[in-house]
Amino acid sequence: MARYKVILAYDGTHFLGYQRQGPIRTVQAALETALRGVGWQGDTVLSSGRTDTGVHAAGQVAAFDLDWSHSEEELARAINFYLPADVAVHEVKRAADDFHPRYDARERRYQYRIYTTPYRDPLRERFAWRVWPAPNAGLLQAAAGLLPGSHDFAAFGQPPIPKGSTIRTVFSADWELEGDELRFTIRGNAFLYHMVRRLVFVQVQVGQNRLSLDEMDAGLRNARPLLPGLAPAQGLTLMEVRYGEMDR
Repeated sequence: MARYKVILAYDGTHFLGYQRQGPIRTVQAALETALRGVGWQGDTVLSSGRTDTGVHAAGQVAAFDLDWSHSEEELARAINFYLPADVAVHEVKRAADDFHPRYDARERRYQYRIYTTPYRDPLRERFAWRVWPAPNAGLLQAAAGLLPGSHDFAAFGQPPIPKGSTIRTVFSADWELEGDELRFTIRGNAFLYHMVRRLVFVQVQVGQNRLSLDEMDAGLRNARPLLPGLAPAQGLTLMEVRYGEMDR
């Protein structure tokens, strides 16, 4: 019996989030069903975290124990055989027996995509948020510049457990403009529930001059309530989870 670490990619459009919730369609349930096809007999897979309904992933991490006598590449192919078309294993590696994809994580990286056109684009709508009028890219970058460091992000999300800490550390936050697309990339040690989508929404309000930088800064420094709202789920992708020395 050995512990395996897997990296998953999925289109979250038709999943009701990552976490298994009874009979509804979730990524975890799809993965566990596929694992039973290769002989897994566990109760639940471990994961680096939960993604909301409609959120995508390029680098979700899960772990499980399995008695497998073939190569890691063969295990990846076998799992993918049983997975639906909108989720896939991209990598399988042996891990330490006590490896936990959530508690051992050092860094998580998310990306949020926006496109700015007056009319919807069906070819992009599935993976991006259409925003119009276009927010000012300079204001967006200035807003992102407020985020790095350790802050109380209570104005931007809820802790995963009741009365849990709302202090999180952001390592970097940046906007990139390419044509009519804006991409927000944020790296941090961990994130509150809805935190990235909330941060994107508030920054867009700043970029559209509906909220000032000072107001956003006060909300961040003083955990002060701001305009309610969330950026839509479909623009968000969990890109990567890193584990320090274990990534090598």
